[in-house]
Amino acid sequence: MSGASEIAAGYAFTGPALDLGALLWEGQCLPDAPVRVPLTVLNRHGLVAGATGTGKTKTLQLVAEQLSAQGVPVFLADVKGDLSGVSAPGADGEKVRERAGEVGQKWTATGFPTEFYALGGLGHGIPVRATVTSFGPVLLSKVLGLNPTQEQSLGLIFHYADQKGLELYDLKDLRAVVAFLTSDEGRTELKDIGGLSTATAGVILRSLTAFDAQGAAAFFGEPEFDTGELLRTAADGRGIVSVLELPAVQDKPQLFSTFLMWLLADLFHDLPEVGDLDRPKLVFFFDEAHLLFHDASKAFIDSITQTVRLIRSKGVGVFFVTQTPKDVPGDVLAQLGNRMQHALRAFTPDDQKALKATVKTFPDSAYDLEELLTGLGTGEAVVTVLSERGAPTPVAATRLRAPESLMGPVDGAAVDAAAKASSLHERYAQAVDRESAFEKLAARPKPTEKSTEKAPEEKASSEDRAHRQAEPSMLEQVVGSGMFRSLARSVGTQVGREITRSLFGTARRRR
Repeated sequence: MSGASEIAAGYAFTGPALDLGALLWEGQCLPDAPVRVPLTVLNRHGLVAGATGTGKTKTLQLVAEQLSAQGVPVFLADVKGDLSGVSAPGADGEKVRERAGEVGQKWTATGFPTEFYALGGLGHGIPVRATVTSFGPVLLSKVLGLNPTQEQSLGLIFHYADQKGLELYDLKDLRAVVAFLTSDEGRTELKDIGGLSTATAGVILRSLTAFDAQGAAAFFGEPEFDTGELLRTAADGRGIVSVLELPAVQDKPQLFSTFLMWLLADLFHDLPEVGDLDRPKLVFFFDEAHLLFHDASKAFIDSITQTVRLIRSKGVGVFFVTQTPKDVPGDVLAQLGNRMQHALRAFTPDDQKALKATVKTFPDSAYDLEELLTGLGTGEAVVTVLSERGAPTPVAATRLRAPESLMGPVDGAAVDAAAKASSLHERYAQAVDRESAFEKLAARPKPTEKSTEKAPEEKASSEDRAHRQAEPSMLEQVVGSGMFRSLARSVGTQVGREITRSLFGTARRRR
């Protein structure tokens, strides 16, 4: 059996599968050797990578529309604003017909059922909001650029608000709680679990103010988006493609990447365990994935790794989209069983290192991958996926099919019209500001000034306390010891982790 035949045999699946394209071998495209990915393994996650301009976006569109046709809902993060065309039939033309003929595709112009969303309503689409409470201290710390100590302090603030019934719906609620905990009245509230230093509170407040000034306040509040909306199918049985329009927030990359993580983590919390299904419940495409991992702490990456590892058993597949595999931490990359690697550039020494690192992430192949990856054309990729048995397929150079929907954006007015016509518009369009921490703290009675005159008993008691404080007690000596401080830090960290587990991927609202 020749090399091409061996590779083609690795993609001869018996069950439902998505058609990616046709095998490339020795410079020839072989339409009788289709390269496919089984529907059953798309909850095993994947990676779409490649240099700018190599066709990653069209690959997303190709996979998304085939998933929709198979009844699987899809989520797409549209960072550049060119994925809205999935809702409209594609435009026929010479290049489309040529590509279809090369790969053996029966191309038909088709639009797919689509919902358009926008973060906080900035841009076109149905507004997507989250409450500060459900967004959680870890994700918020990532957005604000807080260091680990400040992140733990923010965790304590969330813990306090939760215990006291102070709802954190928007940023002004969080600012109000921080301000209260550093006031004369509230300063002692956290003393038993680590306390909140004025300096740390100042950093958090300044970061929140700067964040608010960038327009981020629009993303936090109510009505909070129910991520279950992403799991719907249309009346004709096709999966709905949810397109989150992000061009209006391109200057806030950490915000939108972290917000995507919130969507995924919230799904993780709400969905039941289902194991391996005949088809996934949802496939989630995480574009510009390198932004999520940039400057991320180890704890944050560990949380992402755990979410990605476990959400598979809830029927959700996650595809990270970025330029090179090295943009994704190794522990996360190890979870991505389906790979579509577009061309890489090798113009600089750094490019050469990235190329060599990418080659090492692939199984042994019949190709010279270093040469192949620098010579691929637009709309071509090196593919390896999981077979129906869960084993990696042979590496296959592939000429990809042409999407059947419009390869480009639809007009913004059309997106607005589609959003207003949606059954979800009335539920999410209008922001709501209910009573929460800000109003509750503002309504607290002010403490009255105590008389400066002390009763004789109070004076005696004060003198007695002063005498006892002159020499540290046994308890104070223990509290001041290095061992105790280390233990306190550990307890503080554990409290933060508990909040992370309850808020990073879990919302306590009742649905």
